[in-house]
Amino acid sequence: MVRIPLIVGLIAITALVTGCAMSPYMTSLDKILENEGRSNGIQYGYRCTAGAHRGASGEYRENTLAALKAADNNRKYAFIEFDVQYSADGKIVVYHDKRMLRLFGSMRAIGDATFAELDEITGGEIAAYDEVIGILSKKLNIEIKSRGDSREDERLADEIIADIRTSNCDSDVLISSISGDLIAYVKRKYPDIQTGQVFWLTSSTYLHFDGLTKSLYDAISATQADYLMLYMANLRNIDALLRLKPRGKTIVFWDFGDTMYVVHKDISDRLWGDSGIRTFFQSVRYSLASLFHRSDPETETDHGINDMNTLVSHGLYLPQTP
Repeated sequence: MVRIPLIVGLIAITALVTGCAMSPYMTSLDKILENEGRSNGIQYGYRCTAGAHRGASGEYRENTLAALKAADNNRKYAFIEFDVQYSADGKIVVYHDKRMLRLFGSMRAIGDATFAELDEITGGEIAAYDEVIGILSKKLNIEIKSRGDSREDERLADEIIADIRTSNCDSDVLISSISGDLIAYVKRKYPDIQTGQVFWLTSSTYLHFDGLTKSLYDAISATQADYLMLYMANLRNIDALLRLKPRGKTIVFWDFGDTMYVVHKDISDRLWGDSGIRTFFQSVRYSLASLFHRSDPETETDHGINDMNTLVSHGLYLPQTP
């Protein structure tokens, strides 16, 4: 006979009382695969948490104060990602590219212009980190844009981490970078800080050999990064990425659009700063919402089986024999 443990039953009752509606920032990996045209016919059933990539960059110019404020006020985002680098006079600015060309038509590099000059070029749109950090209430993913100078990268990381610790919000901030050396530095010096290593296109994006996929996990194990942050094109290799994922390493997918996603395959896949209890409850709530809000009767059975598998994978549903 199959039984649900008492604790899960109690949580289920609580969820029913408070409502089984899915949080606006929750979606499924299957839906993301479908939207990206990467569906492979497999129903994974894993929960994903959406965040704002460079703020609400679909509504406002990316990384601007307007985009970041809009993301902070929009319930469809659980966290906000933005990029930081130094201006010529040592001001930390919130900007992604090396140069101003793509967004403002100027060839000036961020690192070669003072903040006053950047402010003039952008018509006041460029944001300073110290202006932004005090007004955002959601969890943050701060990406340090490496310019290839390890000392500068480390100095910027030190300054950011000192600030978030002073503000007592370090547990709600993820530090990420494309530089493996910087991530390794952060984990050595600040082992309690959550980190993510960013990858764009790699050999495993196109060649789906287990050895190549495993090398991504080897890379973040070497730097001790907590999150593997992959460009959305890597969804084409989703099966191997999930199958080979070590416990305690979490996959994040990002794109050049306004949304990025944390994939929750198992209970160790938490949004930074979330407790195990909160993650557990969100998993139950997501699974219940998926079970109770199916609109297509023809697929209800298949979805139900798949959601039950999700509960099992999280240790939330335990099949037992008589």
